[in-house]
Amino acid sequence: MDSINLYKKTEQYVTALFNEHIKPGLVFHNLQHTISVVERTKEIAGHYYLSENDMLAVYIAAWFHDTGYLFTEPQHHEEKSVELMQEFMQQHSPSVKLTDTIAACIMATRPPHNHDSLLKEIICDADTYHLGTSEFKETNKKVWEEFNANGTTVSKEAWDIKTIELLENHQFYTKYCNDLLEKGKKKNMKKLKKKPEEKNRPEENDKQEGVHNLSNLQKDKSGLMSKGIQTMLRLTSQNHFHLSDMADSKANILISVNAIIISVILGVLMRKLEEAPYLAIPTIIFLIVSLSTIVISIIATRPKITGGTFTSQDILDKKTNLLFFGNFYKASFDEYNAAMREMMSDTDYLYGSLIKDIYTLGTVLGRKYRLVRLAYNIFMIGIIISVIAFGLAVFIFHTGSGPTGAMAPAAGSPF
Repeated sequence: MDSINLYKKTEQYVTALFNEHIKPGLVFHNLQHTISVVERTKEIAGHYYLSENDMLAVYIAAWFHDTGYLFTEPQHHEEKSVELMQEFMQQHSPSVKLTDTIAACIMATRPPHNHDSLLKEIICDADTYHLGTSEFKETNKKVWEEFNANGTTVSKEAWDIKTIELLENHQFYTKYCNDLLEKGKKKNMKKLKKKPEEKNRPEENDKQEGVHNLSNLQKDKSGLMSKGIQTMLRLTSQNHFHLSDMADSKANILISVNAIIISVILGVLMRKLEEAPYLAIPTIIFLIVSLSTIVISIIATRPKITGGTFTSQDILDKKTNLLFFGNFYKASFDEYNAAMREMMSDTDYLYGSLIKDIYTLGTVLGRKYRLVRLAYNIFMIGIIISVIAFGLAVFIFHTGSGPTGAMAPAAGSPF
């Protein structure tokens, strides 16, 4: 199954559905909300080790989970969303198991939520992610407007009471969202509960509202951005280490193969050169190629260690990356402990060190892959040249000494 192709077709299909079947009353459950849920799903799923099929299932479920709003009443939209998804999957995927998994994820978004699997927890949290962010005030207003657009009129005060009940009964299921959003959800709930009291003192409320909004916006941005940055840096480092392991494995393969070739040349071919001197040049070429490949592969994987010390001024100037062992392995524990605590208390220094660490890994990777590529090219071209040289040597020798050769007759021959 081509997961990437299926995912792209899903995105195109759902986007087309929302663009072709426009319902003005869908102020909240529209394409914008769907895209937001998909992005939140990617964010949450990225913190867990999911298989390719599980990732695909939860992504497709996120795309389809609200498509039913376009064709039926809100209380039945999950069933219609599943129906639309099944029609799509029948045309693009033969996997019944995948379709059933997607259907279960979509139905899990119906309250009360069914969260008996990680995939269901992820999509449920992605669907209600906004409850714990600074976007909550705006999204809650849109849901209220959409609810009233369906023919039922509910006052803002009554709606706020319903929303408070929703927030009190709601929970985030994944540990990631619970750690990230639970505090924000409680703050949003606290604001809603304060509204009736604030109406009695409008002037004071206006001042406090501005201060609280700015404070909460800063805190929310700090929390969300911090988590996002940490995730990005962690994944980037993991990818670099994985690529480094791959380069080392490729270099080790070349070293092992060419070590065997050199052993064969020294142990077998060298002893045969007295009997077959015409193979000397091809053998030397083969030996040089194998030796060059080994040397370059060793250079590619050879570690480089720096001085291993730092000074107090280096810490004050933020010049030393304490996350790389080569910069501190000669320092005492007390020196390193004090320096690390200084770095951890300075966010700019900490993130700067992480960024510098990733950059350094990247430059090392670039050099390593260039050398490994050079070693493979030398080995590939050298093998071809060596085989051709062996073939020519054998051909020329047999042609020159055969019965039809042009060798002169021996002295005293009757011929």
